[in-house]
Amino acid sequence: QVQLVESGGGLVQAGDSLRLSCAASGGTFSTVAMGWFRQAPGKERELVAAMSSGGSRYYADSVKGRFTTSRDNAKNTVYLQMNSLKPEDTGVYYCAAARYRSSWSRMISDYVYWGQGTQVTVSS
Repeated sequence: QVQLVESGGGLVQAGDSLRLSCAASGGTFSTVAMGWFRQAPGKERELVAAMSSGGSRYYADSVKGRFTTSRDNAKNTVYLQMNSLKPEDTGVYYCAAARYRSSWSRMISDYVYWGQGTQVTVSS
């Protein structure tokens, strides 16, 4: 059974940093694309970062230069390093994995497996 478990969220002040982790089990994720999504209250879930199995990355314009995603295939874990956090970064962050797709995608429907989410709150 595939399972993704996020950790590392919390309450921080603007300008602080957080690192989210997503531990995957029940499958081999080194060959598929992984994504980080966030959902703010009253808003749709949006892609903030994604990474292909080969290492190419996508970042939303709103986080470019501040967020970095990486993966440790030996640990079956994906990370989202978030620096210079802003109040508008507040939301529930989800990691997600594609099933057969190796290249990153902006389409939420391309991600089949989802974690339960971790709350990130940035105060001003």
